[in-house]
Amino acid sequence: MNILVLNCGSSSVKYQLIEVDKKVFLAKGIVDRVGMSGAVLTNIRADGDEIKISGDILDHTTAIEYILAVLLSKNHGVITSKDEIHAVGHRVVHGGETFTGSVMIDDSVIKGIRDNFEIAPLHNPHNLRGINACQTHLPNIPQVGVFDTAFHHEMPPHAYIYGIPYSLYSQYKIRRYGFHGTSHEYVAQRASETLKKDIKKLKIITCHLGNGCSITAIDKGISIDTSMGFTPLEGLLMGTRSGDIDASVILYVMAKEGLNYSEANTLLNKHSGLQGISGVSSDMREVISEMNDGNKKAKLAFDVFCYRVKKYIGSYVAAMGGVDALVFTGGIGENAPDVRKAICENMEFFGIEIDRAANNSKEKEKSINNPKSSTSVFVIPTNEELMIALETKEVVKGAKKK
Repeated sequence: MNILVLNCGSSSVKYQLIEVDKKVFLAKGIVDRVGMSGAVLTNIRADGDEIKISGDILDHTTAIEYILAVLLSKNHGVITSKDEIHAVGHRVVHGGETFTGSVMIDDSVIKGIRDNFEIAPLHNPHNLRGINACQTHLPNIPQVGVFDTAFHHEMPPHAYIYGIPYSLYSQYKIRRYGFHGTSHEYVAQRASETLKKDIKKLKIITCHLGNGCSITAIDKGISIDTSMGFTPLEGLLMGTRSGDIDASVILYVMAKEGLNYSEANTLLNKHSGLQGISGVSSDMREVISEMNDGNKKAKLAFDVFCYRVKKYIGSYVAAMGGVDALVFTGGIGENAPDVRKAICENMEFFGIEIDRAANNSKEKEKSINNPKSSTSVFVIPTNEELMIALETKEVVKGAKKK
């Protein structure tokens, strides 16, 4: 079964065509600069064939037209007919309280996605544009919505309710939702498989560390708490996002600097985090390079980042009453041994001890704890696209049985 997985952003469309039964991709790529000059599609086939195509890609409908054309291309493609795409799985960032699992897309689902525009204005509108484009180009192919928030829907109320008047939750659904759900679910399942233990018998903490960062406590396969909240701004320090902050700071800075809502939102989401503290970059690789060259603000940004992750790990061990496995994933989690080392230092009382050689090895998926560690520590590359494809397959199979 071939499933086309789409992740539509404001100016990009990431995609993979996955042969889901074999869990392998046939082709993958990205359309960059959608709606801007210099738009380009980059397509990589499983055998390594790569092609870049420039063009006037003015919207998501055109972007998906380009994607289908390259997948069907005689020289660079992997299929000979659109009929060889058996379903489309769409990453949809925010399901709110409407969607607690993956669903077949129909008019009511489209309305539900649109109803959540207000709480996810930077994501859901673009996700919906991808859905609309596929309805144009692949009208007879089943489409499935897979929501970032769905994995966290079983969080208990004491974990998702904020300390504000309950009426604001009742009226506006202001609460913790959590994100990166497909990533957290995927790496938790891989940790369970690696340990050869039933996930329902494990306490796992998953750290998705990239430009966006979140950490999740998974008890018996269920997300019981996660660091991102009503929006992806809350929680850990990130590339350009502030993470946790005293709400009064926002009001104070708005008053002092004369900022309106839009400007304050930009400050917290685009000019804070690693970028804001270091003054150098939002990229951890560049922050570490500057730190090693003696840049004190870069060192401070690195320390704040690692300290916050460490604090969340400690709080989630307390929340679950222990931990069996700690997992690092995402661009930083997978590729920054210095970050993993700093986070895991002085965590022996949690049974977390890492092996220096294992931590520094070039293996992609690996165990990095030393033999004395009672907690398993893993680096597991995330595969959100495969998780979306697997979810899509199950929804399509379920629909056919009805």
